[in-house]
Amino acid sequence: MTQSITERLVQASIIVEEDILNELNSTTQGLSDQEAALRLEQYGTNELSRDQPPAWFIQFLACFKNPFILILLSLAAFSYVMDEDMEAVVIISTMVAISILITFTQEYRSTRTAEKLKAMVKTTANVIRQSDERKIDLRYVVPGDIIQLAAGDMIPADVRLIQAKNLLVSESALTGEAMPVEKSAAIPKGLAKLRISKKDIHTFDLNNMCYMGTNVISGSARAVVVTTGIQTYWGTMAKQLIGKKPLTSFDKGVKSITFVLIRFMFIMIPIILLINGFTKGDWLEALLFGLSVAVGLTPEMLPVIVAGNLAKGAVAMSRKKVVIKRLNAIQNLGAMDVLCTDKTGTLTEDKIILEKHINIDGEADPKVLEYAYLNGFYQTGLRNLLDEAVLEHAFQSNIIGVEKEYGKLDEIPFDFDRRRMSVVVKNNDTTDILICKGAPEEVISNCAYTSIHGASTPLTQEIKSNMLQLVNEMNQDGLRVLAVAVRTTESQGLPYGVHDETDMELIGFLAFLDPPKETAKAAIHALKENGITIKVITGDNEFVTRKVCQDVGIEVDKVILGTQIDEWSDDQLAVLAEQTTIFAKINPLQKARIVRVLKSKGHTVGFLGDGINDAVALKESDVGISVDTAIDIAKESADIILLEKSLMVLEQGVIQGRITFGNIIKYIKMTASSNFGNMFSVLVASAFIPFLPMLPIHLLIQNLFYDVSQISIPWDKMDKEYLKKPQKWDSKSVSRFMVFIGPISSIFDITTYALMWYVFSANSVEHQSLFQSGWFIEGLLSQTLIVHMIRTEKIPFIQSTASRPVLVLTALIMCLGVYIPFSPFGSAIGLEPLPMSYFPWLVVTLLSYCLLTQAVKKWYIRRFNEWL
Repeated sequence: MTQSITERLVQASIIVEEDILNELNSTTQGLSDQEAALRLEQYGTNELSRDQPPAWFIQFLACFKNPFILILLSLAAFSYVMDEDMEAVVIISTMVAISILITFTQEYRSTRTAEKLKAMVKTTANVIRQSDERKIDLRYVVPGDIIQLAAGDMIPADVRLIQAKNLLVSESALTGEAMPVEKSAAIPKGLAKLRISKKDIHTFDLNNMCYMGTNVISGSARAVVVTTGIQTYWGTMAKQLIGKKPLTSFDKGVKSITFVLIRFMFIMIPIILLINGFTKGDWLEALLFGLSVAVGLTPEMLPVIVAGNLAKGAVAMSRKKVVIKRLNAIQNLGAMDVLCTDKTGTLTEDKIILEKHINIDGEADPKVLEYAYLNGFYQTGLRNLLDEAVLEHAFQSNIIGVEKEYGKLDEIPFDFDRRRMSVVVKNNDTTDILICKGAPEEVISNCAYTSIHGASTPLTQEIKSNMLQLVNEMNQDGLRVLAVAVRTTESQGLPYGVHDETDMELIGFLAFLDPPKETAKAAIHALKENGITIKVITGDNEFVTRKVCQDVGIEVDKVILGTQIDEWSDDQLAVLAEQTTIFAKINPLQKARIVRVLKSKGHTVGFLGDGINDAVALKESDVGISVDTAIDIAKESADIILLEKSLMVLEQGVIQGRITFGNIIKYIKMTASSNFGNMFSVLVASAFIPFLPMLPIHLLIQNLFYDVSQISIPWDKMDKEYLKKPQKWDSKSVSRFMVFIGPISSIFDITTYALMWYVFSANSVEHQSLFQSGWFIEGLLSQTLIVHMIRTEKIPFIQSTASRPVLVLTALIMCLGVYIPFSPFGSAIGLEPLPMSYFPWLVVTLLSYCLLTQAVKKWYIRRFNEWL
C-alpha cells in the first residue's frame, strides 16, 4: 500500500504542469459543475473512513461471550432441567448477574468515550469551477479540482502545486517535524531522472506536493487535486484504523489462562462424576454433585475482579490527569517493557529557542544577536518560528531597544530560491546597513568578507570551507543554523533589491534548538528503573533526534532511517529493532511496522504520539498513549489520554497498571490453586466416604461466599518489590502455581475428614450433615484465609498486611461461614451446629495450614524465582 501511494504522488510530482493537468483531465480554469458532480459520484466524498460504536445491547450481549459465563449458564439450565434445583439456579444466576452487570457498566462507560471517532472539522476550500473562484464544503472537493491556498488554510486533499509564492506549510501532524516546510511549484531537482519505484524516494521530499491534514503557515498557492478521501496519504492511514484492534497482551493473557482453567475442569469433572456414580450408586445425584463441583471450579468472578480492578485503576489514574479510554489498557501499561515515543513535544518542549549566537571565531557575540534582532524586528513578512525565537531571546537580553537607534529604509523579502531575506537600516545621515539572514550556504556564497578577531578579512575559499564545516558540526549536534551578514554602503536613495545582497561581510551564525523538557531526563531514568526500554521513532532528521536523545539520557548505539526499513524482512527488522533506540525519518506505516515486529518478539509495546502520522502505530500497539492536545484521529486511536504531555505522568500510570495487574493475578492464582485443591479433596472424599462430603447446595453457597470475599481485591495494596519490573501474563506460571500450591489445602481437608470421621464419629449416612458442616466451615475458612497467604511474597499480617477493605470483608465472610451451620438457614440446607470442641481443632488446622503454606511459598520462590 505504501509503495502504490508513493508511486502515485511521485508521478504527480515529477511531470510538468501541462501533463499533470492532462492526466487529471483538468484545466487551469477548473472543472465544470457537471464534471465535478460526475467525479463526486465516481470517487465519493472527500472524507475518511471511521468505525461506528456498537449499540448498547450488542455490547451487553458481548459480555456473555466470556467462556466462564457460558459454562455457568449451561450448568444452571442443566440443574433446572434435570432436577428443578431452583436453589442452584438462583445462586448461579446471582453470580452471573453480578459479573455481567459490573462488566457491562464499566465497559459501556469507557466505550462511549472511546468509540467517538470524530468527523473531520467541517471547513471549506477555495475552488475554481468554470473559471470562477468559490467556497465549497471540503467534502465536495474532487480529483482535478483547482484550488487556491492562503495562510491559515488547511490542505483539503493531496495536491500538486501549479503556482506558489513564499509558501510555508506545516506538516508536523504527518511527519512530527516541528519546522514548517518550504514549498514551490518547481519539479524537485533530480527526481525526474529517478525511477518511480526507487525505494529511497521519501514522500515528504516532494516539495511541490501538499498533503491532506497539513496547513498553510504563510504565502499563497494554486494547486490541482490529485487524490481525495481515503485515497490520500492520510486516508490510507485512516483505513488502517478501521476494524478490530489487534489482540493485546492483556487479551492474549486472559484467553490463555481461561483455557488452562477450562482444560483442568473438563479433565477432572468426569473423573469426579464416575467415582461418585460407581461408589454411591445414585447417578443423578452424582451428576448434580459433579455440576456443583464444576460451578465451584469456575472462576465466575474473573470478569468482575478484572473489571473492578481496571475501573478502580481508571479512577486512580484520572486523579493524576490520565484518562483511560479502554479499561484493559491499564494492565497493558503495567506489562509494558518497551515504550516507543515521538520526539517533538514529548521529549522536547515543542518550541524553538535560540541556543547560540556566535561570531566566526565560535564565540558568543552580542553584535550577531543585535543584527539578527534588527532583521527580525523590521521585517514585514510573516515571522516564522526562528524569527520568533530571535525576538524572544532579544527581549530577555539588553539588546531590546536597540531598534530606536536605527531607522528602516527598505526590505528585500524572503523567497525560496534565495532562501534568505534582508532589511536595510540607517543609523546616521550617510551610511546604510543591509542586514541579511538566511540559509548558511546561500548567505556565505554571497559574502566577500568576514570578520576574524574583529578585523575585516577577505573570505577565502578555505575560510568558506571551514565555515560550512562549522555549520555541519552544529547540524550534527541537532542545531538548525542561520547565517548573518551585513553590507555597509553610502546612502544611495534608491530602492534596494536582490542585486544588493553581494559582497557582504559574514559576521556570524544563529543556532536554534527544540530543547528537551526539564522533566524528560528524570522521567526517562524513572522508566528505565521500572524496566522499560525507550525507543524514539520520529519523522524528524537523524542529527536533531540523536542530540535530543543524548541530552535526556537515552543511549544512542544505533540509528535506523526510514529509507533502510523497507529493504528488510519483518524477521530482520525485529532483530534490529530490539537493538536500536532511534528510528529517524520514519513514515507512519513504518512506525506501525516497528511496533508490530517488536510485539512479535514477545514485548508488550506502548506507543506515545499525537499526530496523524502516529495513528496507525497507536492502534497497532498493546497500549496507545496520546495527549489531550493531539489531533482527533490520534486521540481516537489511543487507549490512554494524558492531560499533561509528560513522561512523569506516564511513569505513575505504569505503576498503577502494575498494581492493577497484581490484584488481577492474585485472584486468578488464589482461585486456581484453591479450586485445584478442592478437586483433590473431592476425589479423595468421593472414593472413601459412603456419602457426599458436601451437598451440591453447600458447594454453591461456599463458592458464592468465597467469591464475595474476593470482591475487595481491587482495593488491595501491592508490595513495592513487585512494582519494580513489568508484569506479564504467563499461563505456565498459573498452571505451575496451581499444581504446587493447590494440594496444600487438600492435606488439611483430608485431616478434617479424619477429624470428623474418627473424633466426632460422623462416619455414617445418618451423621453426614455433621460431617458436611465440619468440612463446610473448614473449607470456607481455609479458602478465605488463602487470600492473605497468596497476596504477598512476605509473611502475611507481619511483614505485609492487606488493605482495610480486604481485611474487613474476609473477616466478615469467615464469621458468616462459622454462623451458617448454627442458623435456621443452615438447618434448611442440611447443615447442623457443631460442638464447641470442634473449634480448637479448627484453629490448629488453620494455623498449620498457614505455616505449611508459608514454608512452601519460600521454597517455591527460591525454586522458580516468582510468586505472583
